Amino acid sequence: MGKKLKSLLIGNAIRSTDSESEKYSVLWGLPILSSDAISSVAYACEEILIVLLPVLGTASYGPLMRIAGAIIGLLLILTFSYRQTIDCYPHGGGSYSVASDNLGKVPGLVAAASLSIDYVMTVAVSVTSGTAAITSAFPELLPYHVQITLACIALLTLGNLRGIRESSHLFGVPTYLFIVSILVMIVIGLVKALIFHQVPQVNPGVVQTQAETVSVFLVLHAFSSGCTALTGVEAVSNGVPNFRKPSQKHAKSVLSLLALLVLLIFGGVCALAALYHVPHKANITVVAQIAINIFGQNSVMFFVIQFTTALILIMAANTAFADLPMLLSLLAKDGFVARGFASRGARLSFSGGIILLFIVSSVLVVVFRGDTHLLIPLYSVGVFISFTLSQGGMFKRWVTRKEGKWRHKALINGLGAVTTAVTCIIVAANKFFDGAWLVLILIPLLVILMLHIRRHYDRVRDDLSIPENGSEMVLSRPTENYIVLPVQSINKSFVKALNYAMTLGGVIEIYHISTDNARTEHLKEQYQELHVDFPLVIEEAPYRNVNEVLLRHVDRRQKELQEHQMLTVVLPQFVIKNWWHNALHNQTSLRLKSHMIRMRNVAVITIPYIIQE
Repeated sequence: MGKKLKSLLIGNAIRSTDSESEKYSVLWGLPILSSDAISSVAYACEEILIVLLPVLGTASYGPLMRIAGAIIGLLLILTFSYRQTIDCYPHGGGSYSVASDNLGKVPGLVAAASLSIDYVMTVAVSVTSGTAAITSAFPELLPYHVQITLACIALLTLGNLRGIRESSHLFGVPTYLFIVSILVMIVIGLVKALIFHQVPQVNPGVVQTQAETVSVFLVLHAFSSGCTALTGVEAVSNGVPNFRKPSQKHAKSVLSLLALLVLLIFGGVCALAALYHVPHKANITVVAQIAINIFGQNSVMFFVIQFTTALILIMAANTAFADLPMLLSLLAKDGFVARGFASRGARLSFSGGIILLFIVSSVLVVVFRGDTHLLIPLYSVGVFISFTLSQGGMFKRWVTRKEGKWRHKALINGLGAVTTAVTCIIVAANKFFDGAWLVLILIPLLVILMLHIRRHYDRVRDDLSIPENGSEMVLSRPTENYIVLPVQSINKSFVKALNYAMTLGGVIEIYHISTDNARTEHLKEQYQELHVDFPLVIEEAPYRNVNEVLLRHVDRRQKELQEHQMLTVVLPQFVIKNWWHNALHNQTSLRLKSHMIRMRNVAVITIPYIIQE
């Protein structure tokens, strides 16, 4: 039943040899890996206006365009920088790989922690923003926005578990629908405003009065809020291995197209917001208000814009679903997270990372009540830390290795490092009390956790490794095995365990702990009827502490072992047809097993006996 349900939900398993056919082409890689950056424009402009409008009123739109210009300039710097990262690190990992290789282990882990937080926030912010677009068009759904958000995250998780190629086809189309519809809105809106002058009139006296209150701090605060438009730019360099060969060429093509689209859409939306003097309203987005001004409240195009905006915002989470599992797989291979994250699932996706992302992002949505404006302050700090470490790492690589035309490459990455570092400081300072402090605490905590995991794996490796004189550990001839078979009653389960113990070819001891003399005498009689020669060792437990007495006996026998000898404990165990019956059986043996497996020279073997019901 479980296999059929799994096959129905995520599809049949895919052979490992078919992995190349499952990877992205440029056509389908663009919507998946750029959807985060493209979708950010749907709320980045609004985040700038949220800062400016309460202070400047209608004078906000001049600074809005200058801030948008600065963000677009930073986008171009990052694009040139990450093209070089793709050339040098085709195995992916982006900031983590670059920082680890050039700056050291801890900076690499800081980049990984920052990216991990960014990807989780991408899912939470993008899907809650998508829900906001839906509720802007249908206000009656507003009371259910958290439930709608969770349902969308669940659907995205399911789609991504179906594999890279299928998820790209499934979720790529909505991204293209948004791109086309928003570009149509921008063109029509600019024509109406610049050629036909169909824009709202503004009271010039209000503009002049409020323009005097502009401050550097206000502009920096607005700039830090608008930098959410740049989240997702690093995604392409992180996911290079997901592209078909030649993967680097395809990845760079997607990165260039991504930059062009962000430039057009973000710049266009900000220009329309300025031309149409769009205010900030609590329950209707800036993009929705622009669409109303251009097409009308109940027009078909208004609902098309709202529908495609909601889709792209929800689909933006695919960037995180594509890249975080890849990042976790690299961390797992390096021993910084659980090894299971390095394994691909039945559909060749890193299903462990996908499920983890689903759980954590869903918890965030519930905790923050699906409020985009509460989540966004946690959003862009992490990504700018990873930007800075990536650019700094690439700069060090060029000046250290001096490969090829390294001077102009070092200049590009050096400029990128300085710019993103300054931006990171601005973003962190302006958003610190809004919630960025939490990210700045979480990053070192995650780094410490990953270092502890690596330390644990190192200890396990050292303990398991065979020394140079490893031949001494291998027995030249078989040695005698000592076997303990605990028994509480003579039954079919015990007999099966005894038959197995006899196949091991060692000294067998049948061990019974007596808590009731009458039952012990009855057991002796039953055991004699089996006509076996193995000694029945009986030990009293006057305090009925059966487990404690047995463990003490096993420990005592273990200490009596000679060099290279092993003690084997054979435990009978019932196999119950109905899972809910497990609470009624095997509890003692499970507790014993959990203790004995910690004993170094003790092997524990469980012999199942199926109960027919």
